[in-house]
Amino acid sequence: MSIRRLMLGVLIFSIAFFLLGCTGSQVSLSSPTPESNDVRDINGVWQVLGSAHWNLEGQNAFKGPATNTIGALGGIPAGVSYVVGGSIPYREEAVAQRQRNREEWNKYDPAVKCYIPGLPRQTYMPFPFHIVHSANKVFIAYEFGSNSRIIHLDRPGTRAELPSWMGYSVGRWEGNTLVVVVTDQVAETWLDASGNYHSDELVVTERYTPMGEDHMKYEALIEDPKIFTRPWTIEMTLYRRKGVDARILEYKCVEFAEDAVYGHLRKDAESTEPAVKNLF
Repeated sequence: MSIRRLMLGVLIFSIAFFLLGCTGSQVSLSSPTPESNDVRDINGVWQVLGSAHWNLEGQNAFKGPATNTIGALGGIPAGVSYVVGGSIPYREEAVAQRQRNREEWNKYDPAVKCYIPGLPRQTYMPFPFHIVHSANKVFIAYEFGSNSRIIHLDRPGTRAELPSWMGYSVGRWEGNTLVVVVTDQVAETWLDASGNYHSDELVVTERYTPMGEDHMKYEALIEDPKIFTRPWTIEMTLYRRKGVDARILEYKCVEFAEDAVYGHLRKDAESTEPAVKNLF
C-alpha cells in the first residue's frame, strides 16, 4: 500500500470519528451485516449497478467518443429509465439547453473535468461509497474524486450559509427509512452524462430504505421550478459490497482530466482550444 493511499485512509477514519464519535455511539467502519434488532443500520459499502450515470431516462447503446481508439470497449451501454413515469418534465424553455448539453456531453459534462458530481448524481456514479452513521450524523465517503458529505440528523430546518458542490444535507428517520433533504447546491453540476441539468434552486429529497441485508431502495425527489414543470422522482437499487470488495479505493480524477482541461496551454500544444469546455 502506498503512503498516499495510507494517508487517505487515515484521513477518512479520522474525519468519521471526529464528526461522529462525539455522540458516544460506537461506529463500525467495516461493512457489517445489520443486526436483526437494529433496522436503522445502513453502515457499509454500497453501489448502484446500472446505467443511471449515463442517462436517467434510458437509452439504446451507441458509439462513444473513445470507440475510435479502443473499439467496442468505448461504447456507451444501453439502459432503462429510472425516472418514475419515464421522462423528465422540462419546461419548454429549458429543453434547448438540455439538447445543447447532450450533443457534446463529452466536452461539457462537469464530471468529465473531475468536478464534484453533486447530488443525486454522486450516488449513482459507477463507483462505490461508504456509509458510516451514528445517532446524530451520517458520514458518506465516495470513491469518485475522494468526495464526501455529512448528513445532519440533529439540525432540522437549517440551511447552509453558502452554496457548495455537494450542498447541505439534513436527515431524519421515518421508521427504517433515512430521509435526507439536500439544499444549497451550486448550479454547475449535471444529473447524468446525457446533459440533464438543474439550476441553483434544486432541492433533492433522498430516501434510503433497506430491503434486506444487502440491498436498499434509493429514491430521489427532484424539485427545481426554474427548470422543471413539476417535481419528479428517480428510483433505483443500492447493493452492498461484501468480502474483498467491501471497501472504497482511491480515484483522484484530477490528474486524469488535466490534459483534457489544460493541455492546450502547453507551449508545444497542437491546439489552442481545450478538449473539454465550460458551459458556465
